Amino acid sequence: MLVVLWVAQALLAVLFTAAGGMKLVMSPDAMVPLMPWVVDFRPETIKAIGALEVLGAVGLILPRATNIAPVLTPAAAAGLACIMASGAVVHVTRGEYPHSIGNITVFVVALLTAWGALRSLSSR
Repeated sequence: MLVVLWVAQALLAVLFTAAGGMKLVMSPDAMVPLMPWVVDFRPETIKAIGALEVLGAVGLILPRATNIAPVLTPAAAAGLACIMASGAVVHVTRGEYPHSIGNITVFVVALLTAWGALRSLSSR
C-alpha cells in the first residue's frame, strides 16, 4: 500500500508541477489554445491557481520525504482535490464536459491519496 501511495503522490506532483508551472510562466493569451477557460479569469487569478498547484505538488512530497510535518501531505492532497473539483465545475458550466472528466479523475486520485496519507500517519 505504501508503494502505491508514493507512486500516486509522485504522479500527482509531476502533473501539478507541470500544470501550475505553465500557469505561472505563460501569458494568458498563450494558454488559450491549451486551456480555453482562462478567458473567464483575471491573469492574477490564473497565477494564483498555478502557485497553489505548485505548492500543493511540493506538499505532496516534501513533508513525508523529510518527515517534517508529514500531516501536510494529506492536507496538500485534499487541497489539490478541491482545486480539481473547482476545475470540474468551471468546465461543466462552460459546457466542456470531456475536460471535466479529467478533473474528476484527478480529483478522485488526489482524494484517495489524501485518505491514504492520513491513514498511514495514523498507523505510525
